[in-house]
Formats: sequence, C-alpha cells, structure tokens
Amino acid sequence: MHAAFTHAEWELLSKSLGLIHADQRNPTTTLSIYDLIQDPSHCEHLLYQLTPIIHSPSMKVTASLLSKRLAFLTTASCLYAMSVFNKGLNFSADNCYLDYGFENRLWQSKMPLSDLAYSDAPLYNRADWRKMIVQQLFAENLTQLWQVFVNISKVNPRILWENTAVRVYLLYEKRMQNIQCPNLKQRVNDDFSFLLDGQNLDIFGMDYNPLARFNHTKIHVESLDLEVRFRKSCCFYYQASDPIEYCSTCPLLHPRLNHKNNEL
Repeated sequence: MHAAFTHAEWELLSKSLGLIHADQRNPTTTLSIYDLIQDPSHCEHLLYQLTPIIHSPSMKVTASLLSKRLAFLTTASCLYAMSVFNKGLNFSADNCYLDYGFENRLWQSKMPLSDLAYSDAPLYNRADWRKMIVQQLFAENLTQLWQVFVNISKVNPRILWENTAVRVYLLYEKRMQNIQCPNLKQRVNDDFSFLLDGQNLDIFGMDYNPLARFNHTKIHVESLDLEVRFRKSCCFYYQASDPIEYCSTCPLLHPRLNHKNNEL
C-alpha cells in the first residue's frame, strides 16, 4: 500500500480501480502516455501490434476498444479520489502510463502513475483545486492522446469521447450511488455537475464539453425494468467479441434506433 493513502482508500483505488505505482508496472505491456503523444509513431506501432492480439478487425476498432479500457482506468481512480476522498492525483500525461496488457480475451491492464503523491483539497476555494485536477486528466492527457488515436486510426473522435463519457457517468451514477453521508453526496453531485457543465471548455482544451455532449435522456427498457442512456455511436465491441456480444447501452440495441444514422 502506498503510504499517502489510508489502507481502505488504497484497497479501493488499487483493487477495484487498478491504480498502481509505476515501479510495479509490467514494462513489456506499458508505454509512457507522454511519449505516445510526443511521438505518434509509438502509438501507431502499438495499435498495429495490439490489433490481432485483441482479435480486432482494424486499427480503428482497436483504438476504440483500447480507449474504453484507458478511459476507465484514468477517470475512475482520478475522479473517485477527488470526489470521494477529496484527494487530488496528478493524471497529466507525463505522470501516466498506458498499460495494454491483454490475455485470454480480457484486459489485464492497470493504471501506473510515476508519482502517487496527492494534494488535499483546500479548505477554501476547492473549485480552483478541482479544476486543476480535472484539467490535468483531460486537457493535459486524454484530449491529446485521443487526438493521436484519431490521426493514426481514423476513428471518429465522437466514439472515443463517448467511450470516456460513459465511464464517467457510470462512476458517478452507479459506483458513487450508495454514498450515505449528505455532505459527501452533495460534493459528489457538485463535481458531477461541474464535469457536465457545457460552459467548462478549458478543462478539456476543446471548444466544447465532450462529456456534456453525450448526456442524453435515458429511456425506460421494459425487459430490464431500467432507465438506460443509450449511446449515439457504436464502440465496435461486437466486432472483436466471439461469440458476438453487445454493450448494454449499445445503439444497436436501442428499441427506436434508426440504423442509418448510427456510425458503424
């Protein structure tokens, strides 16, 4: 356990969310995210190498599926630590590794950080501290890496960002759903609202908020007796699964889907 966190905090971050110190990474299946951004040829080689390993039919599909895994590993540990523990981890590209470990048709990857030291949320002006944490995660990391994925694989950026948005929604709407403390619940809700605020652009380094863009109205699915926010773009998971499987929010499962408008 890293000394910076309590035992309970580290148990959750490491066992449930995959966070590890970079010293524990597998050097044969990890690459510096900073290096991937600075030299896209590394990223091209990775996608080319990974495509047959994950049984993907193309680099475009590989880029989407890899982004889904990395979006979970980065946003989950970063945002959970920020919203629930009130502790800020540095998720800028120069502190992160991309782990592409894959075996027996399952991702084995973790989330290695070179520096696991955290910053405590200040007693006053938490908003500025929160903005810094989120900006490191998105504008200084995922926004740049997704653009490299787009340039190399020609995958639609909409797919990569919806992959990311879905992970963030699940984190706040499900994993953090059972929080009982009213003050903590309010903080979690405030942070989620901040992430979905369409006016917040600089935290992403973009001219729109990509998380807010996919916050579609949920519809009731009678067979599941659940409210489901169906995706607008397909992540291509079904193209690399055998037998064919679909994500629970796949647009191909939408009861009122117009297939001609869905990107496949």
